[in-house]
Amino acid sequence: MHKAHFLWVDDEIDLLRPYVLFLEEKGYLMECANNGHDAIERTREKSFDMIFLDEQMPGLSGLETLNHLHDTAPDVPVVMVTKSEDEGIMECAIGRKIADYLIKPVNPNQVLITIKKILDKKELISDAITDNYRQVFNQLSGEIESCCSAEEWMALYRKLVYWELELHPAENSMRDLLASQKMEANSAFARFIRKNYPRWMRGDDTSPLMSPALFEKAVFPVLARREKLFFILIDNFRLDQWLAVKDLISDHFICQETLYYSILPTATPYARNSIFSGLMPRQLAMEFPEFWVGDNEEESKNQQEESLIRAQLQRKQLSPLLSYQKVNSNREATALYNRFAEWEKHDLHVWVFNFIDMLSHARTDSKMIRELTADEAAYRTLTRSWFVHSPLFLLLKTIAAKGYRVVLTTDHGSIRVKNGLKVLGDKETNTNLRYKVGKNLGYEPRKLFEMLHPEEFGLPTPNMSTRYIFATQNDFFVYPNNYNHHMSLYTQSYQHGGISIEEMMVPLITLNPK
Repeated sequence: MHKAHFLWVDDEIDLLRPYVLFLEEKGYLMECANNGHDAIERTREKSFDMIFLDEQMPGLSGLETLNHLHDTAPDVPVVMVTKSEDEGIMECAIGRKIADYLIKPVNPNQVLITIKKILDKKELISDAITDNYRQVFNQLSGEIESCCSAEEWMALYRKLVYWELELHPAENSMRDLLASQKMEANSAFARFIRKNYPRWMRGDDTSPLMSPALFEKAVFPVLARREKLFFILIDNFRLDQWLAVKDLISDHFICQETLYYSILPTATPYARNSIFSGLMPRQLAMEFPEFWVGDNEEESKNQQEESLIRAQLQRKQLSPLLSYQKVNSNREATALYNRFAEWEKHDLHVWVFNFIDMLSHARTDSKMIRELTADEAAYRTLTRSWFVHSPLFLLLKTIAAKGYRVVLTTDHGSIRVKNGLKVLGDKETNTNLRYKVGKNLGYEPRKLFEMLHPEEFGLPTPNMSTRYIFATQNDFFVYPNNYNHHMSLYTQSYQHGGISIEEMMVPLITLNPK
């Protein structure tokens, strides 16, 4: 069986005999054409895996033939072969999307290298990635067991996400092994949080940057320099999703990347309000009781974000001209883009984009969205597709062109849940699947993280007996009644509110003008 079928187009066809014999010995099938017209006709009659095209031919030139080949065989890679080293010809050929460029005299081994680079690239890359991951697998497992600080966990999480992105596109056999390693990491991370989170809440020196200090770290220093700042929060935006769009943004900004820790619960009413107020939820509920409603009315808790931002700025004796916008649709984002000149007059812009959070929730309700986000790679692909075509990308390019600075971040991440844990609660218990708040909760303590004294963790206590429980790893809470229905409905959905590396360690990106 032949490896691949090539067409070589050159008016000096007799000189190609050595190449034909060399490639046939390697198992390839070769055909030759001595002019552009014949080449075009052959691509109409047969399928080729690659075309070698001479640039200088009588009649139709190589570049003219290339234009026709794009019509007759648009998916076949074309390698331009020429005696000319003219830079203009080279740029013209590359601009017409040739796969490679060879200058005569061509060594047969050069041809072979080009073939492998183009046709065998995916397989070679996949094999190399597999070997590399095998080599670091034991090292990563060792790091999972030995991580003992917030910084070490962030470094490990970056490595795991790196390998996830490396292994997914190649349909690599190591993906299942990496998935198991991430589960192992989340199990160890839950133990780490159980041990260290209480100390962080007491202001221990080992505490990482967390939600209430985000403005102090990322916003106030820029305002102190009297610079304009765009603080853009994409709800439910994970590290892997940031990396899926990073190359697009890097064309326009210099990116400074770090991670910070979302507070618990890793849910919008707690984490985002903590960012905007600069307070832990318990302080927030005491100082602004009118903003803090029952947990079953989660959306109501985030209706006063602009007021919380203004209150935090006032506490810090800062008075920038503030623009706050919450964007729930492309129509609203387009309106924001169209009014950019108006917003440009402000000093601090805080814009919240909710698309990814809506996407994660829509997966539960929509069969079509479930099909489009069948796995983590598909979820990232859909995120990138949205971003490429979104007004947010237009806004960022406009901001870059103006030379302004951006802080791009999120309030929490999400995890794909698989394992249902039975829990009991009364009618006052909240509906979130990754954390529960209530006074009459029934559960198995060893399978989750419980807060028996929420006030010690900076959380409100509506009743003396109120407690919080958090799912870890890829678990989610299910009530015993309708257990099978809810397992079917929510298994493989994206949820947030609990303890996992995906939910708690989230991107904080400063986009500096080039």
